[in-house]
Amino acid sequence: MNAPLTPELLLHAYASGIFPMSEGKDDPEVFWVDPKRRGILPLDGFHISRSLAKRIQRGGFDVTLNQDFTGCVQACANRPETWINDTIFSLYTALHIAGFAHSIEVWQGKNMVGGVYGVALGSVFFGESMFSTQTDMSKVALAYLTCHLTNSGFTLFDTQFITDHLKSLGGIEISRAEYRRRLAQAIESEAQFQGVSPLPSAQDVVQRSTQTS
Repeated sequence: MNAPLTPELLLHAYASGIFPMSEGKDDPEVFWVDPKRRGILPLDGFHISRSLAKRIQRGGFDVTLNQDFTGCVQACANRPETWINDTIFSLYTALHIAGFAHSIEVWQGKNMVGGVYGVALGSVFFGESMFSTQTDMSKVALAYLTCHLTNSGFTLFDTQFITDHLKSLGGIEISRAEYRRRLAQAIESEAQFQGVSPLPSAQDVVQRSTQTS
C-alpha cells in the first residue's frame, strides 16, 4: 500500500468496491481486498430461526446504537486470529468520530455481550465484523442492524465475504461485476444511519424477518 492510509482514502476505497485488511493483529501492514465473489445480506431476505425469534421477543438484553463503538471494535478483535490491527482500529475510530462508522451493541447489564460495526456511505452499509460472548448475541445484533438499515432507507448491506453463519441468515454471494453495479446505484442515494429512525422494537425485528425452522 503506497499512499498513506487515511480515513478519506478509506471512504474512497469503499465507494470503489475495495476494503482493507491485515494479516494479523500484530502485523503493521494493511492491504486492499477486492473479492471476485462478494457477500451481501439482502435487506428483504433476512432469515431468523423460530428459536432466535423467541429469544429476541423474550428480551433480557438491551440494544444500543453507537454507545461504545471502540469497545465493540476491540471485542471484535479479541480473538486468536483477527485482521484488525492498530492501524485499522485507529482508522475506523476516526471514521466513527467523523460520522461514517457505526456500531450496534447488545448488553446484559453492564456487559457488552454482542455487537457488529461497519461503515455507512450513501445507502450502503459495509459490515466489518461482529462478535458474541453469549449464545446468539451476534445474531441478535445483526437482526437489529438489518431491521434498522431497512427502516433508515439503506438499500445494500455488504458483508464482504459469505460464511455458513451468514448463509443461515439469508446471506448470498454475487459476482464482483454485479456487486459493483449495485454499489454504484446505492452510493448515489442517501440514507441516514443515525438521527432519523430510532432502533426498532423486538416486535418490529421479528416481523421484518423471515422465520425458518
